[in-house]
Order: sequence, then C-alpha cells, then structure tokens
Amino acid sequence: MKFITIKGSKRESVGKVATKALRNADKVPCVLYGGEQVIHFAADEKAFKNLVYTPNVYTAKIELEDGQVLDAVLQDIQFSPVTDRILHIDFYQLFAGKPITMNIPVKLEGNAPGVLNGGSLDFILRKLSVHALPKDLPDFLTADISELKIGDKVYVTELDREEITLNHPDNTVVVQVRMARAAIVDEVEEEGEEIEGAEGEETPSEGEAKDTTAKE
Repeated sequence: MKFITIKGSKRESVGKVATKALRNADKVPCVLYGGEQVIHFAADEKAFKNLVYTPNVYTAKIELEDGQVLDAVLQDIQFSPVTDRILHIDFYQLFAGKPITMNIPVKLEGNAPGVLNGGSLDFILRKLSVHALPKDLPDFLTADISELKIGDKVYVTELDREEITLNHPDNTVVVQVRMARAAIVDEVEEEGEEIEGAEGEETPSEGEAKDTTAKE
C-alpha cells in the first residue's frame, strides 16, 4: 500500500490552551496509539491534504523531529462543525508482523452488458473491511462487472485474495445489476440455432398447405 509522509513534532503540553495555540498556528494536534507508549505530536494542517481529502486509502509514515520514523494508519479524525477544518487526528501504529484491519476501496472494472440493455447498476459496497499484514494491504480491490447481466451480482468472495481476510459474510453483495422499467431482457442465441421464418427462407401460407394436402 502507498504511504503519505507526515512531518511532525512532539507536543510538550496537551492542555486546552496549548491545543488552541496549535490550531491558531494552522497545525493539527495528533495522537499515535498502539506502540509501547502513546505519542502526542502536531503537524501542519496542509500535510494531511492528500491523506484525508481523497477517496483512496494510504498508510502514514510519521517523521518526528527527534529522528523517529513510525508507520501508522489514520484511525479517527475530528472536523470543526462550523469551518470543516481538521481539529484532531488519531493514528494507530503499524508493525510488520502484526495484522491490521482497514477499509479498502473497491474499483469497478469493465462494462456490464445488463446496464447496456437498460438495467441499473447498484454499487452497494464501495469499501470493504480487510484484515492483513501491513505489507499485504492492497491499494484497492477490483470487482469485474464485464459479465453482469440483469439480475447478476458480484459477491464479496469473488474479491477475496489468499493474503487477506475480508471481514464480511460470504453472501455479501458488492455490486449488482437490477431490472429497470425500460430494460431489455438479455437473450443469448446458441450457435447453430435455427429460427423459423428467417430471412431467405420461404414459409408456406395456410392456403398453400391445404392445397398440398388435398392433392396427396
């Protein structure tokens, strides 16, 4: 999984006055959990732009002024209800041999025949909960919809991989094509199938059929 580097400095004071001073200086107070000790630090608000305001998911590489470099994932974030500015961020520290749970985005691949025939594409789960080692966390999961006809579904099991565990029941639907009012029913003709009254073939009328029977 790709990462975003966050350069920060440890906080000497975590009181309300110090926190307000940080925000006035366009910095975000942060807390890093999961390690031997909880680490309080702060970083420039603009440093979180590519980590927070994106549909993609990244891990964070936190570089502190004392030389520490810590891998982490964003666990919780608080926004101002008035300005939408970031007020506080919680991170959880990553370790190479310790699995982590993250919500990974799902991307669709292909064009569904059912949609081309008038069906409606219902993208139910745009993110899936994944449990894996940090090195095995994917940037995204791919759902192939190129074979979906009206009424077909893609289940979570079709997105499974050996190195990850999906935290969803096997019958969970990720995406489906539903019937729409103006939908055309999908029809597949088998090769070599003959159709009565096809172009180039003469079909006797009812009167001609009767005349033939009478002559016999």
